[in-house]
Amino acid sequence: MIFEFERDFAGSLRCIPMITRQKLDIVGIKMTLRQWSRLSREERGRLVEALCDTREEQDLYRALVLDLIAARADEPARFLPPLTFEDWREDDQMPEAVSAQAKADGVPAPTPEQWAALSPIERFALIKLARSRHENENFVPALKEFGILQEVG
Repeated sequence: MIFEFERDFAGSLRCIPMITRQKLDIVGIKMTLRQWSRLSREERGRLVEALCDTREEQDLYRALVLDLIAARADEPARFLPPLTFEDWREDDQMPEAVSAQAKADGVPAPTPEQWAALSPIERFALIKLARSRHENENFVPALKEFGILQEVG
């Protein structure tokens, strides 16, 4: 699943799509864009498509990522602290980073009802975009895509 707001850069798989970022966070691996770019298009596609829901799938996914990094990249795998971004699982409490990013962008933050109605991957995407140190320009397009903000015009 590639979101519309990321289609221009993630649709080609030259950047890491949100669905893959979520899986990497779940298995506790920080894959750099440089490491990602060393993978073949087919290998990137496998990381997008592979399941990562059950403990067994997560173990397999983690092993796959580590194998690919070891085989293709000239730098070691880096690991995330456990449960780094688990707040995307919480549908009853929106992280402050999302409210702060909405305020910075001059748009209303999701209401508690809107936040609760988002899918886990949508919540993950908004949190990731709000906490991003570099490209927050997709935050507002994501809010629009997820039905939080209405298109004007």
